[in-house]
Amino acid sequence: MSSASRDPQVVVEVLSEALPYIQQFSGKTVVVKYGGNAMTEDTLIDSFARNIVLMKEVGINPVVVHGGGPQIGSLLEKLNIESRFVNGMRVTDSQTMDVVEMVLGGLVNKSIVNLINQSGGKAIGLTGKDGAQIRARQLKVEHQSPEMTAPEIIDIGHVGEVESISTDLIEMLAARDFIPVIAPIGVDGKGNSYNINADLVAGKLAEALNAEKLMLLTNVAGLMNSEGKVLTGLTTVQVDGLIADGTIYGGMLPKIRCALDAVKGGVNSAHIIDGRVPHAVLLEIFTNAGVGTLITDAG
Repeated sequence: MSSASRDPQVVVEVLSEALPYIQQFSGKTVVVKYGGNAMTEDTLIDSFARNIVLMKEVGINPVVVHGGGPQIGSLLEKLNIESRFVNGMRVTDSQTMDVVEMVLGGLVNKSIVNLINQSGGKAIGLTGKDGAQIRARQLKVEHQSPEMTAPEIIDIGHVGEVESISTDLIEMLAARDFIPVIAPIGVDGKGNSYNINADLVAGKLAEALNAEKLMLLTNVAGLMNSEGKVLTGLTTVQVDGLIADGTIYGGMLPKIRCALDAVKGGVNSAHIIDGRVPHAVLLEIFTNAGVGTLITDAG
């Protein structure tokens, strides 16, 4: 829709609705995990970059953490390197880790940085290795079948989990009006690199930054109940109950646990939002309706 065809009254009403949210969140930090369709469809890519820049312009400090699984898989295929998965996690030997670093820390990270900068922002691309921000340890994967008396530990290589996070570099950049864009690669005390789930990094980073919000972009409308209806507002107690009764299961479970842990760790709210919706980030922050599931510790 061209600017000439928009109803001026609608524009004014939208700005008026956004005003109290802008006032409430100005000066606060919002961590956004970027991935899925929002990262692969041109119109969504453009709207995401503009959303992030607008947030910065109205005084919010966005920090972007991105994934890149499909891009990693595509390059591995071109290089004739087999992709193997255990419990949904990519087995990452030294050769695969080199590709992960090239894709996440190079191709994908710099593409996002460029998009934000082209939209008028000042983005800086980092990995968790820069400034030793993300200290990692190897993720231990256990497998146990009914006939086994003890779980088997499966070595999936350079796949890690967050041990600790230093926020000094990110806070310095944010204070100078830069937008940090972070690839989820960590390093251990011996200098070994680890590929870490981007949702997990975003959640732990939000905790470390005492963020106002954690926003996880997904390829679904939000958390749904057994009837397929989106649950728009939940407390941590309600989410625990939905996990216990099996409403939350499968691929959504790790994402929800990440959001839940962040809120319990001090983040004011976590949002599971539909990244397939143009301008989903702004719709969730600045409108009454939102476009996903909000989780808080209230009540």
